[in-house]
Amino acid sequence: MTATQARSAGASRDDALVTVTGLRVDAGPDRLVHPLDLTIRAGERVGLIGESGSGKTLTALSLIGLLPDELRHGGTVALRDSSDDLLNAPERELCGLRGRRISMVFQEPMTALNPLMQVGKQVSEVLTQHRTLPNRREVRERVLGLLESVRLPDPERLLRAYPHQLSGGQRQRIMLAMAFANDPDLLICDEPTTALDVTVQRQVLDLLDEAVRSRGTSLLFVSHDLAVVARTCDRVLVMQHGRVVESGSVTDVLTAPRHDYTKQLLAASRLEPTAGGARRGAGSPPETGSGAGAGAPTGSEGPAGTERPAGAAELSEAAEPLIRVSGLHRTHRSRRRTVHALKNVDLQVRAGDRIGIVGESGSGKTTLLKILAGLDRPTSGSVSVCGVDVARASKRSMRRLREQLQTVFQDPMGSLDPRMTVREIVEEPLIGHSGARSGRERRELTARSLESVGIPASAAERYPHQFSGGQRQRISIARALVTDPDVLVADEPVSALDVSVQAQVLALLNRLVDERGLTLLMVSHDLAVVRHLCDRIVVMRHGEVVEAGPAERVYGAPEDDYTRALLEATPSLDRVLAEKPSRGGTGDRPPQP
Repeated sequence: MTATQARSAGASRDDALVTVTGLRVDAGPDRLVHPLDLTIRAGERVGLIGESGSGKTLTALSLIGLLPDELRHGGTVALRDSSDDLLNAPERELCGLRGRRISMVFQEPMTALNPLMQVGKQVSEVLTQHRTLPNRREVRERVLGLLESVRLPDPERLLRAYPHQLSGGQRQRIMLAMAFANDPDLLICDEPTTALDVTVQRQVLDLLDEAVRSRGTSLLFVSHDLAVVARTCDRVLVMQHGRVVESGSVTDVLTAPRHDYTKQLLAASRLEPTAGGARRGAGSPPETGSGAGAGAPTGSEGPAGTERPAGAAELSEAAEPLIRVSGLHRTHRSRRRTVHALKNVDLQVRAGDRIGIVGESGSGKTTLLKILAGLDRPTSGSVSVCGVDVARASKRSMRRLREQLQTVFQDPMGSLDPRMTVREIVEEPLIGHSGARSGRERRELTARSLESVGIPASAAERYPHQFSGGQRQRISIARALVTDPDVLVADEPVSALDVSVQAQVLALLNRLVDERGLTLLMVSHDLAVVRHLCDRIVVMRHGEVVEAGPAERVYGAPEDDYTRALLEATPSLDRVLAEKPSRGGTGDRPPQP
């Protein structure tokens, strides 16, 4: 009988695998985690939810002895069959437990994997470090078996690959293979699917669920995505400001929450189409396609008798498109291969439209936005934006285009210069502006732009690192709007934000787009976010447009199999909860298959 079989056979529902008593974490005078008690039973799956700064990751790191040295901690963490308190155990003892009895999968595999080491060696190291197998031949066979178990293609080839040669989903599968190499008792996952596309996320969650169930492994799953936690876990703890404010079975907590904070999280996670978006259904659709393969009709079906919201551009069906793309190709060539990033894409967008572009990584959506913004040039085809021919534009014309079209990027910390103050960041697009302004005018416009996004002008002399993630994204929006553009391009603008902050930023974008009559182009792999803000949807795959049309039609009656697969893979909290039987508040794990 293997260790896994013995554990599965001998573990009763009341077996405590991990017992946390009075855990607290302090940074100087600030308490980051208030005294916390937690028991994880053998085979149980526990979710830990809350926003950034809630203390959930620090709690998870405590269980594996990875708290930063500068933090002070108290309480105890006991692991069954181990005599040491994991909070205070010597490093040598902890090294013997990590990767053997407790494993962890982190949010970003590219930072967790060694970029200089081949994948096969990294997975092998987990086995050789703990001397799990007697010789190199058996280690190699075990590594190949692990790669096959997480459904990676061509494991023999992947043994020699480096992390940068793999996709994000493949890298996360490598992390899962490493985590399960020694059949651990406890697996800790810290936001393991946040950076993944919806279909890849679903595949990884399916693999995780299968591996945990088949091995009888206990799971602590840290996330701010309530739908993912509901799908994965049986019991859930809700953390706010370092305190557990509510706990119980997933079904009970997420269908009948008692604490106001849990109710706020639930409300923020249920994104509905905005009132503005619903009224815009009578607007002209984006005429879009990808050659003969574009299957969706581009007629203007939608709510009848609707009106555009106040502030939106009033244009007739015959109005000249603000953006016109025809036969667009973008090809990247190297010695070894040719990559067709975009293939024969057609797109027309009129002033005041809200267009959502969806698809997985590699679908071409970001490449399309870069070309529209003048950050890349097409290989062939024509692209006209705000009257500027992007392929042939002079520097002067491109400067004018970039005043009329502004972009909000995915990661505000990466797009804001950390050496510049907020005032300098927001004011920068005005320097050299065609409507040359004095320093005083620039400061006034900067202050107004900041205040329009909820950042007080008094904070203008601070630096980006002094703001939260949501505030930094507001600053990015202020910078984009300071030139009073016609077109706002948003590239995954909320994917890095917590669920309630995400809802706030989306509400802000919705208000500003309506008030200023902006044309919005939003790229995202989160279909709920796109549906929340956009009237028209363009679905891309492998550089082609496979479907396009009004949002309600695309979401309600998709015509392409790929669109249906995206919708099916998108986590839905209500759908998951409807399919999940209530188990009461005990947190008992479900019967093993």
